[in-house]
Amino acid sequence: MLNMEQQEVLRALQRDHSAELKLAAERLSGTARHTNIIRSDTLSAMTGYEVLLKPENLQVTGSFKIRGAYNKIASLSEDELSRGIVTASAGNHAQGVAYAARERGAQATIVMPQSTPPLKVDATKHTVPMWCCMAMSSMNRLHMPPQLSEQQNMVYVPPFDDYEVLCGQGTIGLEILDDVPDVTDVVVPLGGGGLGAGVALAIKMFRPAVRVIGAIPEGSPAFKDSFAAGRVVPADHVLTSAEGVAVKRPGDLTFAILNEFLDDLVTVSERDINEMILLMLEKHKMVVEAAGAVSLAALEHLSLRSRKFAAAQGKHVVVPIMSGGNIDTVTIGAVIQKGMIARGRIMNFEVELPDVPGQLVKVATLLAEQRANVIELDHDQFKASGHYTNAVSLGVTVETNGPEHIDRILKALVDAGFQPKRIY
Repeated sequence: MLNMEQQEVLRALQRDHSAELKLAAERLSGTARHTNIIRSDTLSAMTGYEVLLKPENLQVTGSFKIRGAYNKIASLSEDELSRGIVTASAGNHAQGVAYAARERGAQATIVMPQSTPPLKVDATKHTVPMWCCMAMSSMNRLHMPPQLSEQQNMVYVPPFDDYEVLCGQGTIGLEILDDVPDVTDVVVPLGGGGLGAGVALAIKMFRPAVRVIGAIPEGSPAFKDSFAAGRVVPADHVLTSAEGVAVKRPGDLTFAILNEFLDDLVTVSERDINEMILLMLEKHKMVVEAAGAVSLAALEHLSLRSRKFAAAQGKHVVVPIMSGGNIDTVTIGAVIQKGMIARGRIMNFEVELPDVPGQLVKVATLLAEQRANVIELDHDQFKASGHYTNAVSLGVTVETNGPEHIDRILKALVDAGFQPKRIY
């Protein structure tokens, strides 16, 4: 992927941001959905803030990316559109470009890495107009689109490091300011920085007192490293389930904007992310992909209570942006299990039993008395500590109500003379 020239960055920074953001909102009217704010009583109770969700997972393509892609393509002249469009994306940006190309009647070539989740590949295929084409590529060949742009005179639509793209994403910030007049803080996930830069630009242009806070996974440290260095620094490695923000190198323009306008940066763990995906399913009946849950996971790590407010301003009104909801069923199944384990909702333990009748019933009865719902049993005499001992190994997976419930179950087993070994 080509980096922006410094002069190009400076020209973008000198544009009339307020006017460009308003123009982006006009272009997107009737195309991108104005997603309605949703109050979260659960997260408000957990954090002590008033938490209002901005659900871009409910956007027309399941992600905020339609905003930037459409604004970029809508800004092109008829001559540019006639030359065709090319882009590369791991999923959400690809769907946004495909949707925008169909709306504008433009020919598009979309390159996706072979590691892209099948859900996002299929969604893009169904969105791409019949005169467009898709190609799969290894991650290290995603530089193909800029080359195609140069060789075939096509227009390259970058996923984040582009002024029109980030202004399109910035319309989310405009909607938040309109819908939540008393907002004090906006939390946004950072990958390449297009969403964060666009939202920060919109917030600071029209209401600079509102704080914009970035959120990143521990395994995607590029922005953290870049802010520390004062310049764009690629991450040595990126490892996170949140593929939507798994970007090794931030954009040059997005970094320049965020370096000026971002108020804080919060790092979250994979466990934090998984727990929030599960919480949104259980409490709000909404599907959020891992990248979309990063801003939610950041809520419990915010340092807001130390800020001094005017007496009339009252409590913090925090709006986390849920950037997308495109997550495949296999992944969401694994995430649910990890989230339930992390929250003490599932426990697995092993225990050795004397190889005599009635022992399995004894354990089952004890679990029933403790109201532990048995999910799976593995009764295996070959897993006992010794082949010549009169014992069998019993592996048990149970559904539980939390860490305290787990402690009671294990204590009951010990009190009954067993020696359980908790696996997870």
